[in-house]
Amino acid sequence: MRPLIPTRRPCIHLASALLAMATLAGPASAGTAHLPRATDLAAHTADAARRGEPLVILVSLPDCGYCETVRKSYLGPQAAAGEIAVRELDMTADTPLRDTDGTMTTARAWARAHQVRVAPTVLFLDRDGKQAAGPLRGVQPDFYGAYLEQALGQARATVAAGR
Repeated sequence: MRPLIPTRRPCIHLASALLAMATLAGPASAGTAHLPRATDLAAHTADAARRGEPLVILVSLPDCGYCETVRKSYLGPQAAAGEIAVRELDMTADTPLRDTDGTMTTARAWARAHQVRVAPTVLFLDRDGKQAAGPLRGVQPDFYGAYLEQALGQARATVAAGR
């Protein structure tokens, strides 16, 4: 009787099939794209204010599954539909960032200055870079959409009152 020796052929076929499916599915299956990066908060907040909106900032960490959930399931679809003005900021990055007062800083320093210690944190800023609603820290899966809509409503009212 011959012993059963697994061959690598099925794995090769499986790998080929998976590669083909990924190719057919398109770039979205390779990982969710990030939101537009925060680079110039003075310009971003002014642009949002012209639209009568707060600037929504997702403060995230690389490879953060919770950040991915907020990005993919909540902020990304609203941004794609043109419902919100949103930017993303990596709280560990030393990328240059112009603050609302025009000074240069880094994403990491900005997050520290705004006491962001948890990712994801979603901030809602008015034209002057002040918080227009309380931040959303972490993810509360059962009611996150409701909390987000409540904070957006409050931020929109704050921005409208400041016009």
